[in-house]
Amino acid sequence: MEPDRQTLLAHLKANPRRHDPNWKAAEPTVQNVLQNYPDPMRALCEAAVPALILRQAFAPANCQALVERLISRKLMPDPLDTANPVKTRTRIDIGTSLGFRGDDQEAFLRHASGTFELFNSIFDGMQDPVDVIYESLRALAPGKTVLVAHEPDGRRYGPAIFRVHYDDHAYAPHFDSVRLREKRLNYAVSRFQHQFAGVLCLQNDATDGSSTQSIMHRCLWSPEVQPAIAEGSFHAYAAQHDIGCCRVELNPGDLYFFNTRCIHEVPALQGNSARIVLAVFIGYSPEDGEIFVWS
Repeated sequence: MEPDRQTLLAHLKANPRRHDPNWKAAEPTVQNVLQNYPDPMRALCEAAVPALILRQAFAPANCQALVERLISRKLMPDPLDTANPVKTRTRIDIGTSLGFRGDDQEAFLRHASGTFELFNSIFDGMQDPVDVIYESLRALAPGKTVLVAHEPDGRRYGPAIFRVHYDDHAYAPHFDSVRLREKRLNYAVSRFQHQFAGVLCLQNDATDGSSTQSIMHRCLWSPEVQPAIAEGSFHAYAAQHDIGCCRVELNPGDLYFFNTRCIHEVPALQGNSARIVLAVFIGYSPEDGEIFVWS
């Protein structure tokens, strides 16, 4: 059972996060990242950097246009429609989530097929943000083939997923892994040694500049860490073991990649707007010529 919000806040108040000035994200362009880290993927594997950040990878003007299209297609509520405010859910997913739907593999793959149909039309006439994520990944992993994750019979996973967060929605310190956390070894993506994530910021919860999208802790998950994760006491564990962190601050159009085995968290929203991102998971092994991407 995940710890409740009051427990998390109590641990955080007693054990505030410590910023690590020596653990910084690589940014702001592909060229800059490659100049400082000739093998950025290996740097993520080893947690040598908390994240790879590509500033303005997606045109900021297109971010607003895309959000307006999601609203016009009734895929998310209109924030100006005061007669129908968002009350029942603090998160909306637009796409197919392996984490949410993966218990039923056949249903997951059927739903993913529908996501492809949706994504084939939703970006008409504008820059495709999914292509931006995939092309950025190809640029950061030269020599690798980047493609949508699929099963041996060719059936594909969802290519990406929109996540819309409202109110005080937050993610406690955690890690993500098909192999180590969810243990879904019946899926083709479980073959990869490492799992990364890519997140494209489309809208922050406040309109006055950048916002903290995540807090990365300089700690790779291990069985030793798990009790603190499960009990909601990771902040105390981090303080005890002198584990520092890095805040990832983004503006709309910024894209970042990180190792999901690093303990990470997402703070609660501070403003009145929704936080909207387009996200993917990434399967990577140094010796594998393919990189799988899914949602």
